[in-house]
Amino acid sequence: MEEGLDHVVYTKNVLEFVTVGNEFCQQLEHSAEATSAELVYVMVRILPLLYVKSLTLPKVDYELEEQIEKYISEEDYIRMNHSLLGTLGANDDYLEVFVPDNEYEEQEVASSISENLTDVYQEVKDFLFSYRIGQTEIMNDALVDLVNNFELHWGQKLVNVLRACHSLVYGGKNLEDELGGNELGDNPDGNSGWFDNFQQQWQD
Repeated sequence: MEEGLDHVVYTKNVLEFVTVGNEFCQQLEHSAEATSAELVYVMVRILPLLYVKSLTLPKVDYELEEQIEKYISEEDYIRMNHSLLGTLGANDDYLEVFVPDNEYEEQEVASSISENLTDVYQEVKDFLFSYRIGQTEIMNDALVDLVNNFELHWGQKLVNVLRACHSLVYGGKNLEDELGGNELGDNPDGNSGWFDNFQQQWQD
C-alpha cells in the first residue's frame, strides 16, 4: 500500500477533479442567490469540465474492509433539491429521451434539472467530504466509489442535465432577458468574471 504524498489520491488528475468538484458544489450551494438564467449559464460551463475530469480519474482497488461513511443525508439531499428547484422554477422540467433500462426507450420521459444536479452533487460532495479527512485509505476508497458510481449512474445524469441546460441556453427560451441582454460570452453568470477567476485559480 502506498503511503504519504506518493499515494494515488494526491496525483494531478485527482487534485484537478477535487478543484473542479469543489467549485461545482459551491455553485450549487449558493444557487438560492442566483437567478435561473445565472445558474444555467454556470452549469453549461462547469459540467463539461466536471465530466472531463471524471474521465481522467484512476481506477483503484479498495483498501479498507468496511464501507466508508456517506455524509450527504436525505435531509441534505432534499434541501439542495428544493433550493435548486426554487431557483430554476419553470425552467426545471425537461423531456429526457435517453433512459437506461427503459423498455420504452424511444418515448420521451419527464425529468428534472434540479433532481439530476442534486444526484451529481451528492456523489461529488460525499467524495469531497471523505477526501478532506486526509486519511489515504478513506480517500482511496472514496475515489473507488466515485469512479464506479460515475460509470454506473451519475456520469449519465451529468450528460443528461447538460443537454437540458444547453437547450435552455441555445434553444430559444431567451434566458438573456433575465440577465439584461447579456450573452454567454459576456460573463452572464452575474459574478463579474467567475469563470475567468476560476480558470486563474486552477492554473495557479
